Amino acid sequence: MPIADAPRPDDAPEAFRPIDALCVGETMAVLTPVTGGPLTAGSELGIAAGGAESNVACGLARLGHRAAWLSRVGDDPLGRIVTGAVAAHGVDVSAVRTDTEGRPTGLYVKDPRPGASGVHYYRSGSAASAMGPGLADTPPVAHARVIHLSGITPALSPGCSALVDRLLDRGPGGARVSFDVNHRPALWPAADAAPVLLGLARRADVVFVGRDEAESLWGTGSADAVRALLPDVALLVVKDADTGATCYGGDRGTTFVPAPAATVVEATGAGDAFAAGFLSGLLDRRPPRDSLRLGHILAAAALRATTDVAVPPPRADRDAMLAADEETWPRMRLPAAGA
Repeated sequence: MPIADAPRPDDAPEAFRPIDALCVGETMAVLTPVTGGPLTAGSELGIAAGGAESNVACGLARLGHRAAWLSRVGDDPLGRIVTGAVAAHGVDVSAVRTDTEGRPTGLYVKDPRPGASGVHYYRSGSAASAMGPGLADTPPVAHARVIHLSGITPALSPGCSALVDRLLDRGPGGARVSFDVNHRPALWPAADAAPVLLGLARRADVVFVGRDEAESLWGTGSADAVRALLPDVALLVVKDADTGATCYGGDRGTTFVPAPAATVVEATGAGDAFAAGFLSGLLDRRPPRDSLRLGHILAAAALRATTDVAVPPPRADRDAMLAADEETWPRMRLPAAGA
């Protein structure tokens, strides 16, 4: 599915130049033990930023795309840290609103454990939960080629749900909408989330969903079964962990690309990195195979990092991996991270 350039009025100011992707959703401050041990060890905590949608924006920006993030943060130090951290990746944060009614920036704390990390959220009543459909009138929305959303946002509040609904209701000729199902059981149980997320996904142009995630939500046992539930989505990407990912739609019909070998340090952010890689390929009008490979490459970079936004390998190494033949690709390992 090609993505057309967004129209630009001749008198559009520089700040409203067309952007490749506008990512909308909450980003929180993240506290993580610097030693990598459990919270109960009482080690020093490092502070960073993490949010599904801004992670995608950061990944796209690091790949050279003009990406913007739209959200709300508190009028507090954490809000300034979060906004600065996202901007440091090259993301346009000029549309981020600062709450003036005392709502705080959301926070989550990682609790590293062998094989996985526990996460403790402190986001109830956050500034981002006060987002509403009025944000859809923010100028960047009208100048984006792609608007990226996730299933996290509608679970935050009725206003956030209305915002997602409004963005999905863009008129003909508007931005293409990308939707990552991204079900968070801590926010809403599967029984409540399943019908809402299915309805939202059916209205998007590009959908990302994990095969196991779809099974827990909708009882689907295979990627083909997910496609049967979402037959009209122009591009549906079903990710199956370290097995690979399947893209339905586009000019190639159905495309499966196995996941390359990857070192797993922490899984947080890998799904967002995959979405950034795939959307990068889409924005550059690459074929589905290359878009899926880019998704795998960025996901592998995220898997081996402790931060939510990983540094992609250098352009030359990415190009070499994209050019690999079908036999060589599954055996490839990610080169060393680069700028």
